[in-house]
Amino acid sequence: MTETGAIRSILVIRLSAIGDIVLTTPLLTELHRAVPQARIDFCTKAPFLSLLSSNPVVASVFSPEQIAPGSSYDLVVDLQNNRRSRTLTRHLQAGTVRRYRKRNWKKLLLVRFGWNLYRVYRSVVERYADALEGFVSSVSASCALYPSSEEMAFAAEAIGAGAPVVAICFGANHFTKRYPLERFARIIELVNTATPARVILLGGKEDVQEAEKIMAALPETIRIRVKSLAGKATLMQSAALLSRADLVLCNDTGLLHMASAFGRKLFVIFGSSVGDFGFLPWGVTYELFETRGLDCRPCSHIGRSSCPKGHFRCMRDIAPERIASRIVEALNHSPG
Repeated sequence: MTETGAIRSILVIRLSAIGDIVLTTPLLTELHRAVPQARIDFCTKAPFLSLLSSNPVVASVFSPEQIAPGSSYDLVVDLQNNRRSRTLTRHLQAGTVRRYRKRNWKKLLLVRFGWNLYRVYRSVVERYADALEGFVSSVSASCALYPSSEEMAFAAEAIGAGAPVVAICFGANHFTKRYPLERFARIIELVNTATPARVILLGGKEDVQEAEKIMAALPETIRIRVKSLAGKATLMQSAALLSRADLVLCNDTGLLHMASAFGRKLFVIFGSSVGDFGFLPWGVTYELFETRGLDCRPCSHIGRSSCPKGHFRCMRDIAPERIASRIVEALNHSPG
């Protein structure tokens, strides 16, 4: 193990995006345990500052523009490892620099040639930890987010009391990671017909129109038990809403990992994504819905704006009835 007694200041860098940042939080917890005397700062892009600002093991959170050139740190942990983060690091006085090795060549071989060199599944959380060999030997901590009392109050008022709550995170940055909206509507109808569950739709401002389409596709008798909060909650208000849900249905998106911070039971839909890339939920119970055996899957490691083959079977072959039946079963067996 590296001598940690001399480490008094640490800067962790992960500039984007939501899921990737949330997946750094187990490492932050382990780093604090390993070097309790050290001040841990975090650098991320401005829209994501709130994800870390209330974390008790993080002293300060900065955007890249807020870090003064020449700032001194005993240890810099670059979990972004791109041109911008390396430039940022060069302008610091860093005693030791550790970097996350993305191994994008493995992703490229899997996407382009179908050569899968991921022999054993390893989460991105574990791959982050590789950058801190000698400081952190393993990661057992879960993801962690800390909504404020005001944010929790917002969630309590928005959801209210009553029947179990199913949170549906229907958005994603790329088309091939989005389960079709009409199928989400079908799932909601089936679940609400079989159970008294209430449904909340979560997403950003960019998801408002899609949420309206889901609502419009529902029968009126079902629609009155569904509440769209897309575009109506901040990032950490969304975290608070997820903390109050009984279970969460989501695409491969950042809200998936936010939900995992609260130990929610997750129902996860992967289209063009595959688990080998390391982004399955960390430290929580989940059920994965995917179409196995497609030669064209994965077609990208980040997602595409359209299906290259035109059939979109990776999503369309996942029956909404199958997902709904598993949600109904989980709700019926819930202690609540």
